[in-house]
Amino acid sequence: MDTQLPSENQIFIPIISDYGFKATFGNEANTLFLRKALQALIKSSIAIKEIKFDKNVFEALTIDSRSGIFDLSCTDENGNHFVVEMQLGYAPYFVQRMKFYALHKFNVMVEKGEFDYEGLPKLYAIAFLEKNILDTPQFHTIANLRSEQGEIIDNQMTFITVELSKFNKRVADIQTDLEKLIYTMKTLHKTTDISQYPPFWNEDWLKRAIDELDTRKMTPDERAYFARVTAANAEAVKAEKKKIEEARLAAKTEAIKKALRRGKLTNEEIAEDNDVHLEFVLSIQKQLVINE
Repeated sequence: MDTQLPSENQIFIPIISDYGFKATFGNEANTLFLRKALQALIKSSIAIKEIKFDKNVFEALTIDSRSGIFDLSCTDENGNHFVVEMQLGYAPYFVQRMKFYALHKFNVMVEKGEFDYEGLPKLYAIAFLEKNILDTPQFHTIANLRSEQGEIIDNQMTFITVELSKFNKRVADIQTDLEKLIYTMKTLHKTTDISQYPPFWNEDWLKRAIDELDTRKMTPDERAYFARVTAANAEAVKAEKKKIEEARLAAKTEAIKKALRRGKLTNEEIAEDNDVHLEFVLSIQKQLVINE
């Protein structure tokens, strides 16, 4: 998803961007959008009346521009805890990250209760993913600890995953608040004409969030801030990608060296196994001969 500074024709900042996430999900001045979104995500018929951002356990909003992860932690009026994360790009091990955050939060809750496990509030670990990671057809997945027969063993901790690329409903088919939320997250930044606005964008909770992302309503200072954040994050992501690529290359180089020293495979087989060109294997082989 493109999170660069809006072009001349682009009206809205993407919700799935550091700025967009903070302006909507992380909006401490007005939590209506967050409250309605959480209610839809956990599929509750009971409205969430209040939300308090947790600054002691987690910073209210964490932006990791290096990996495209934005997250926040909050608590509702009944003491239920929510950890909300946004992941840009492919993240095959993101479930492990969700477990780390959720279990860290769980441990804090237990310690605050002086290690009393009775009556613990519910904990929801919610993740929005730009790419797919689960081998399931649905875009919205709710998971609890279950038995072999599928019976719920514990629902105190709930994992909720939203894979945006799996959602492809048309406006005419959208009915639930969850579907309205995901449609808005996927399409808002692509909208350039008022005729494209679906009727539900006039609902108060979505309209307030959309207004926060409308570049036409941004002050010069807000636009300057958005430009600085976007530029800084673009550089950070570029640098991180370079580090990752260098690490992958180093790992492949070591694997090729080991295979060459063993002498059991042909150079062609080593190249195929490591997904590199034959010339790369030959260059490493030549370097080994020189050094050894």
